[in-house]
Amino acid sequence: MSALGRVVRSGVARRRVPTLVIVLATMMAVTASVLGGALLVASDAPFDKAFARQHGSHLTAQFDADRTTATQLSATADTAGVDTSSGPFPTASVTPRINDATVAPLSVVGRTSPDGSVDRIAVTEGRWANGPGEIVLSADSGLIAPLGLEFRFPALPGSPTLKVVGVARSVSRTADGWVTPSQLAALTPDGKPTGYQMLYRFAQADSAAQVERGRAAVVAAVPDGAMAGAQSWLAIKKVSVRDTSLFVPFLVAFGVLGLVMSVLIVGNVVAGTVGTGLRRIGVLKAVGFTPGQVVRAYMSQALLPAAVGTVLGVVAGHLLAVPVLSETAEAYGTAGLGVDWWVDVAVVAGTLGVVALAACVSAWRAGRLRTVDALAVGRTPAPGRGRRAARLAGRLPLPRPVSLGLARPFARPGRTASVVAAVVFGAAAVTFATGLAASLSEVVTARDHNAADVTIGVSGPQAGPGGPGPGRQSTTADPAAVTAAIEDQPGTGRHYSTADAQATVSGVTGSTNVVAFTGDASWGGYSMVSGRWIEKAGEAVVPTPFLTATDSDVGDRVTLHVDGRPVTVRIVGEVLDTRNGGMQVFTDAATLRTAAPDLAASSRYIDVASGTSVQDYVRSLNAALEPLGAVSTSEKSQSDSDTVVILNSLTALLTLMLVAVAGLGVLNGVVLDTHERIRDLGVSKALGMTPRQTIAMVVTSVVLSGLAGGLLGVPIGVALHDAVLPAMGRSAGLNLPDSVIAVYQAPELALLAAGGVVIAVLGSLLPAGWAARTRTATALRAE
Repeated sequence: MSALGRVVRSGVARRRVPTLVIVLATMMAVTASVLGGALLVASDAPFDKAFARQHGSHLTAQFDADRTTATQLSATADTAGVDTSSGPFPTASVTPRINDATVAPLSVVGRTSPDGSVDRIAVTEGRWANGPGEIVLSADSGLIAPLGLEFRFPALPGSPTLKVVGVARSVSRTADGWVTPSQLAALTPDGKPTGYQMLYRFAQADSAAQVERGRAAVVAAVPDGAMAGAQSWLAIKKVSVRDTSLFVPFLVAFGVLGLVMSVLIVGNVVAGTVGTGLRRIGVLKAVGFTPGQVVRAYMSQALLPAAVGTVLGVVAGHLLAVPVLSETAEAYGTAGLGVDWWVDVAVVAGTLGVVALAACVSAWRAGRLRTVDALAVGRTPAPGRGRRAARLAGRLPLPRPVSLGLARPFARPGRTASVVAAVVFGAAAVTFATGLAASLSEVVTARDHNAADVTIGVSGPQAGPGGPGPGRQSTTADPAAVTAAIEDQPGTGRHYSTADAQATVSGVTGSTNVVAFTGDASWGGYSMVSGRWIEKAGEAVVPTPFLTATDSDVGDRVTLHVDGRPVTVRIVGEVLDTRNGGMQVFTDAATLRTAAPDLAASSRYIDVASGTSVQDYVRSLNAALEPLGAVSTSEKSQSDSDTVVILNSLTALLTLMLVAVAGLGVLNGVVLDTHERIRDLGVSKALGMTPRQTIAMVVTSVVLSGLAGGLLGVPIGVALHDAVLPAMGRSAGLNLPDSVIAVYQAPELALLAAGGVVIAVLGSLLPAGWAARTRTATALRAE
């Protein structure tokens, strides 16, 4: 081994704490960067790969069986622009019962096989339906039904039953369930399908305009009014990538924090190594080392542990990416997703390059030092530095060890600045993580709209207004009788009801869910982004995706088509809502009175009067509702999605890593300071300083630095939160209300600022214990 190699190896082995700090700092930066890169790729590529592998449908078209025939639909395969097609498949909308509960209607398609030239369905559990009495459920239907569960249809001729024999996934999301074509005939009152489904792949379908041209060509090839609806693959792709795109701004923020922190800490570690090793540098120069060799020696002492941290970070990034990418794979119905090799190469090259640059700046100082200056100065601090602070601290009514500790940061302002910088980023990370968790909680609350104390006609994960879903129960109770029972019940405060209808909007493919309110629902937990809540008939509030899809703004008028009848509403507000892909319209029930006169309330929401026991109220109300065939509950929905759970888990993990690196940055500074003051420490011990007093002196030496770091880090964390949250919302196609962003309170900010002191103190405990255990004679002999 060369002399330079021996110097590098000796320096890395001798300075264990700085080496560990560099390893962990670079590991954190690489871990966050690998995660960010993996999710950046996953937010776009997997859907396209899965769509190509399963020959997804560019256009899923639904046709009215009364206006066209299967023969006519088969002929559309020869339409200009159509590359491949599958179908026609008979379809029906069925409303099954599970035990005594009626679930929401399911769109069922009759297919003999999951294979085909278009939309090859992937069976993920169980098997395909091969005979009568069997159904395969779509994994995207939202209905949680174990294999073997039976659906009953008592209202149909023969009271057929269907047993769940499999779960499958269509990348084109073409149905809620599949049965054999012969079985589908038994699911309609007259034994005939209500419609037909055709699946088309076009020669050109990369843009909405191209898909629309293909749709227009198909419409022209069938009788007028035959096409009842159509869904473009671009709309499905947009919804599919929305959850993963949420991660990108979040991980970029953590990646930037980790990268900046690693640069600062590596630079500070090398600078501290140079500052405390001036005598060693002088010896190296005296024995013949050139300035270039000294620079390479100190750069290598930073790059070697940085390389180890980079390898560990790549491994950790891949491990943490597994649960996130597995959710992505499940969402897209594909498998084998992983971190692309070029992401690893880019992250490794970028991190080591940044570390090398940070180390070079400090190492260059070592190379420029004159031999005589390095040998003469050694590690003695500049005379007179910090004396004024020491005199001021000595006048405070504090124990002498505490006053000595408080004055110490002023003796080494450069090193103190490095400790403050480490605490700043640790406090910023904690502040950002705290705000992110609070904001995600607000998003879940706003999405659930579950401010009511008691609900009727709602159960399961789809609780709350927002469109039909598998968790929503229907009831045959007389709406007027239920309303009377609620109003006659002692303790009833406010209440409102909702009814759901389906509508189409000109220029928008697919159906839009309309939620019609009877009563004032402004207290029901709806978070307004802009505008106001509905106050009268003809007004509506809509989510951001609806505004985007219709190219409209608050104040504009849009026309809905409900049961073929036009209903014009004026948009008076933008609301945060993610159900049905944000394609919803909230309006007053009177708005639909002409178009849907028979629309009945499906769910009711009650706010009990102050001082009333909710449980007692529910028991008493159920006694009145039972004869009517309805039931009330006080259980609120719990709809934390896997995305929210993963975001919270990643936030906690990455924050702990950043805090640990911040604490190690403090540890490194205190270790350097303690080693530098070892002779002074020996003198203090000789004069009677006890181990407990030694610990107090070392710990208090970082209190002011921790406080300053906390006071600076909290505003940075708040600013980062206020920048990242709207970006996450925009990635999901949503605007976020102020209630989601303005989540910090003054007492909470004060505690977060105090957290900087906690980080600094925790980082100083190990060197404080080492200083307390050092024998007086050993300290006095130290060079």
